[in-house]
Amino acid sequence: MKNVIFISPNFPTNYWQFCRELKNNGMNVLGIGDQPYDELKQELKDSLNEYYKVDSLENEDAVYRAVAFFIFKYGRIDWLESNNEYWLEKDAKLRTDFNINSGFHTKDMDRIKYKSKMKKYYEAAGIPVARYYIVKNEKGCKDFIAKVGYPVIVKPDNGVGASHTYKISSDEDLKAFLAEKEADVQYIMEEFINAEVNSYDAIIDSEGNPMFETGNVTPNSIMDVVNNNDNSIYYIVKDLPDDTRAAGRATVKSFGVKSRFVHFEFFRLLEDHEGMGRKGDVVALEVNMRPCGGFTPDMINFGHSTNVYKIWADMIAFDKSTVPSGEDQFCAFAGLRDGKNFVMSHEDIMKKYGSNMRMVERIPDALAGAMGNQMYVATFPTKEGMDTFYKDVLAQKD
Repeated sequence: MKNVIFISPNFPTNYWQFCRELKNNGMNVLGIGDQPYDELKQELKDSLNEYYKVDSLENEDAVYRAVAFFIFKYGRIDWLESNNEYWLEKDAKLRTDFNINSGFHTKDMDRIKYKSKMKKYYEAAGIPVARYYIVKNEKGCKDFIAKVGYPVIVKPDNGVGASHTYKISSDEDLKAFLAEKEADVQYIMEEFINAEVNSYDAIIDSEGNPMFETGNVTPNSIMDVVNNNDNSIYYIVKDLPDDTRAAGRATVKSFGVKSRFVHFEFFRLLEDHEGMGRKGDVVALEVNMRPCGGFTPDMINFGHSTNVYKIWADMIAFDKSTVPSGEDQFCAFAGLRDGKNFVMSHEDIMKKYGSNMRMVERIPDALAGAMGNQMYVATFPTKEGMDTFYKDVLAQKD
């Protein structure tokens, strides 16, 4: 029986399903989290063989002791995982410290966490990348901007999501950024790309081959959602485009990905861009060596009538899966922001689209910055039906 440690099995709130499928596959599932055991969902309790509560997952000593305890009690740990971007580096350190061979180790972190370091692996895969400058001083920024022109995008080189991301369109914006940026954070400045985000989402086996593939499209920028308090929309594609599939598979090979659930982000150009490609081309954005965040795994399941939680657990247990994909549909996410004056009320939305709905929930505060406050997830057999849904639920009164 394999021993699997799952870090933070209680958050995001849907991640208990990874644990359930591991246990169903005969794994010994050991959870480490900071929520009291009595407060855990019953479904999660039923999915764990044992749970170790720490005062905080930020407390490295406490988490270290938890892993050591499980090793003392159960023997060698075969897998340690959180599937969570926030804990990616801590996961790697624990694997390194305890000689757990599955997954990335500390030495791998630079190329998969730093946006500047990712670029050479994209280039090795034959995928164009945006020009960039590691921010050091105002002169360096202005020299770079003289080459690429305004606007530019600035964000932490090692960052999660769209926090602390700036769109700089003038010398005044630049001065404001330099005055307020965090002194101990390394920032990367990149040329602006007029594009929509297209992703490659896949579960990869131990040989680097895809066991399951899909993708999503984000028509509006997550940066704008966070910075402008906008609504959030994105959708799971009904059919993965051939060029996204090819770019995703090439990126898997270039980064040496094995035995992981991945979410790779690409730009699809909305206009010709000198040095990168023509309108419609796929170019690099960033890699994420974990599932797409929030409720995306559930959306993938709804869109493809499948179970990616089980496919992932099958990858760990058997390195293969027989989980079928059924009917393919578009699966749309709409995260509506509190305080906006929408044309349709919640009751109106449910009356018109109730038969399409798959999830209707309040979004946890920890995720609301990038995802909105009220979530609607719905499936549609056609893009026209999905586009009408978005037009309806996003419409605001003048």
